[in-house]
Amino acid sequence: MQKQDLHSKLDRRTFLTRSLAASAGIAAVAASRQASAEPRPAVKPLSQVPGQLPAGKIGDLEISRLILGTNHITFFMHSRDLRYVDDLSRHYNTEQKIIETFAAAEASGVSAFMTHQDAKIAKLFRQYRDRGGKMKWIVAPWSDAEGRVADPPSYRRTLPQLVDSGVDALYVPGMITGPLVKQGKGAVIGELLGIIKATGLPVGVACHELLVVQFCEKEKLPLDFYVKTLHHLKYPSAPKPEAMKTEHAENPGYWCNNPEETAEFMKSVAKPWIAFKVMAAGAITPRDGFNHAFANGGDFILAGMFDFQVAEDAQITRDAFAANKNRPRPWRG
Repeated sequence: MQKQDLHSKLDRRTFLTRSLAASAGIAAVAASRQASAEPRPAVKPLSQVPGQLPAGKIGDLEISRLILGTNHITFFMHSRDLRYVDDLSRHYNTEQKIIETFAAAEASGVSAFMTHQDAKIAKLFRQYRDRGGKMKWIVAPWSDAEGRVADPPSYRRTLPQLVDSGVDALYVPGMITGPLVKQGKGAVIGELLGIIKATGLPVGVACHELLVVQFCEKEKLPLDFYVKTLHHLKYPSAPKPEAMKTEHAENPGYWCNNPEETAEFMKSVAKPWIAFKVMAAGAITPRDGFNHAFANGGDFILAGMFDFQVAEDAQITRDAFAANKNRPRPWRG
């Protein structure tokens, strides 16, 4: 009797487990069908996406108006107080997946990858090129085996290695330029640019702070392009004006505290402008962020993308570029 009772309980348990699983499966299918029935933006499969994007030049280097960014790949994602996001990126973007992302970007017409100096990513990008990849490589010297690269002696040390590794353009990162200008040491930026200029490669300056661009323009520093943040402040989690006590902050998340002033000043700047953080690190949709960046003077958009986002973002770039051909600031590059 006990064995029969046990057998009956097991049968009932098996039946309930299978029934619940089946119910969950039916519910999932129903939810999927309901979701698919809702209007969604059409996204062409990668194989059907035109492999061409609008392009421009930084110096004499021609690149697509959409550039593959680095934070998804080097695992410095801005996630405000959602600390798990960086770990999630690390688990998804394996070395093989990163190489696949490079390939997906190139297949969608993205012709440049922009990153700070990083030994692991450099190794993976060279592997991608060894397999036939053609994307251009734009790098900010930052750190190497001997330490931080942030002054003229370290630039002279590391630049020959970067040139030998196949970089196509170089820029001074905002982690250096902002503090130098604020400390009254902006002349050092000119020294760093001169060292890069001697390589014969296009040279740029990156920053979060508009005052860096203003300084470079006033001093007529020898550079070919700017890399400057630009996003509006109309997203739900955007800080109130009184909360923006610095040029940028992780929490509340913002990276351009004066978009209108930035757009207005950049109208007078003749050098190409690569706009970055245009989605405020994920708070703004690509369609909204890309359109705002192009409409307000950005010549190129630097965007971090997972492999499954590239094709759609490339199409959004085409649409936004076409919609803003007659914008107030002339297209540069």
